[in-house]
Amino acid sequence: MKKISRNFIYFILAILVVATIYTFFNQPQAEPKKVDLSKALQEVKNEDVEKITEEGEKLTIVLKNGERQVSQKNPNESLVKDLGVDPSKVNIEYKKPEDRTFILNIISTILPFLLIVGFFYFIMRQAQAGSSQALSFGKSRARLFGPDKKQVTFKDVAGAKEAKDELNEVVDFLKNPRKFTSIGARTPKGVLMVGPPGTGKTLLAKAVAGEAAVPFFSISGSEFVEMFVGVGASRVRDLFQKAKRNAPCIVFIDEIDAVGRQRGAGLGGSHDEREQTLNQILVEMDGFDTDTNVIIMSATNRPDVLDPALLRPGRFDRRIVLDLPDIKDREDILKVHARNKPLSSDVDLNKVAQRTPGFSGADLSNLINEAAILAARRNKREINMEELTSSIEKVMLGPERKSHILTEKEKMITAYHEAGHALVAKILPKADPVHKVSIVARGMAAGYTWNLPQEDQHLYSRSKFMDDLAMMLGGRTAEEEKFNEITTGAENDLRKATKLARKMVTEFGMSKKLGPLTFGHKDELVFLGRELGEQQNYSEKIASEIDEEVSSIIAGAQQKAREVIKKHKDNLEKIAKKLIKEETIEGEEFEKIFEKSKVKKVEKVVTKDAKERKEKTKEQKGLEQVQKPELKPKEVNP
Repeated sequence: MKKISRNFIYFILAILVVATIYTFFNQPQAEPKKVDLSKALQEVKNEDVEKITEEGEKLTIVLKNGERQVSQKNPNESLVKDLGVDPSKVNIEYKKPEDRTFILNIISTILPFLLIVGFFYFIMRQAQAGSSQALSFGKSRARLFGPDKKQVTFKDVAGAKEAKDELNEVVDFLKNPRKFTSIGARTPKGVLMVGPPGTGKTLLAKAVAGEAAVPFFSISGSEFVEMFVGVGASRVRDLFQKAKRNAPCIVFIDEIDAVGRQRGAGLGGSHDEREQTLNQILVEMDGFDTDTNVIIMSATNRPDVLDPALLRPGRFDRRIVLDLPDIKDREDILKVHARNKPLSSDVDLNKVAQRTPGFSGADLSNLINEAAILAARRNKREINMEELTSSIEKVMLGPERKSHILTEKEKMITAYHEAGHALVAKILPKADPVHKVSIVARGMAAGYTWNLPQEDQHLYSRSKFMDDLAMMLGGRTAEEEKFNEITTGAENDLRKATKLARKMVTEFGMSKKLGPLTFGHKDELVFLGRELGEQQNYSEKIASEIDEEVSSIIAGAQQKAREVIKKHKDNLEKIAKKLIKEETIEGEEFEKIFEKSKVKKVEKVVTKDAKERKEKTKEQKGLEQVQKPELKPKEVNP
């Protein structure tokens, strides 16, 4: 039916095209002058006529001066016999009249009929499509990727070694289920992949299907939910029926937290669409037979909001954690994405991996693509290290804004601001080394200081956080020391510093006053925002002390940055002046500034507050030793 309707539409379009072409190429010429028959006969008598063409009752007259005229006569009358035209004086030509009546009758009869038939056919097609859509409203919209299509395998997935080892067992079960069932092992029904966005959860699911060479159903969690209650549950039933018919296969539900959130929020009853869909998923997963080779894989970056019934053994039996790749995995991922791209001999992917801590697989793919785009824009045939470095900065900080021109005063303030960041990072022992300093605007920032850790870190100490806070506040402190004024340029630094200091107190237990405690219980409700779902499990007095501790940490970090800047003011001037002149300082050039003055990272910067706290602690210990009673030895019973 679809083919017939398509051909009918093509037929109508063809008729319209032909009619348009016919109208275009048959433009009516200039119409000749109409004259009475008597006047035409008079012109014949006066010998002014050269030729007469008789076509039925129509007479086309051509005068000797080239003028054309049209006249009419009785079709039963003859020019020679009845009208007395002398054929020796006038050239008379006879033409058989064209009978257009028949063609016009056919067109005027058939064309309206065709238009009416086409109109009703279109209406019937729309009605039929509407009824079919109504009947298929509860059908699953999962996309099927068969084993005959181009498959992704584990070779296309770099890094994630532990995750691939876990998923290899799933592949083995799909290929040879008897190997497991013969010793009583049951089907692993569900595999939940958890990790930050871009770490390759969907790619790994496709790789499992490619390795096992089985059909792969892919659907998003949001595709189940509609405004009508029961539609999502119907789609779940249809999806699992299709999966059973195509077993062994894999069903992949991406972003399962869209339907798998915790039930019983108290704000929608038990009959809302999302909960009905989740209930149906729970029933279908628990209703599989042991010999049904269908494995459900899902992905989410919010496992904390999933319903406990979905995570219990028997449903999602395995949880595979995909973390951000380390330096070795980043290098392998870069090699995978650089397979079909021409790299020059100066490209060192290991250095690129060192400069991209915290990048996910998607970020690294975007990095390589941005480098290729930049090389093509520069009319190069190969991708150089220069393009890769520029693409790292673009992905991390945003594109350069060369049109963002600063005034001389703003340029000087920005230079001293970034010089303050870089100087504090250079001097403090736990701060990351400076890789690049620039006052060229990128993204929303007027300048930036790029710090890179020497190695991947997973555990952070309090001293590390304090040095990082001092580095964040180094820019504002340098402005204040140099110009005796503060600007809005440190807004982002202050926001990051305050957030980190509050986490140190409320989440990491790094407050000496409040001790090793965490404050605030995050219980995200289903329908409410993240902030509204947080519960304050502490008193107003503790809240006041938390604010005081946060302020104390920020003040201590700022004091540390101030002492560094005052002590090394000459180096601050050197960095700032070089930035004003060259706008950008690379890491090697930055280190040369400190070679002449022989400045190295200090082991510890002791602030005034720290000294006072240390002396106070000694006094308290002395008092405790004085007030502590002597302990007598216990009596031992014979």
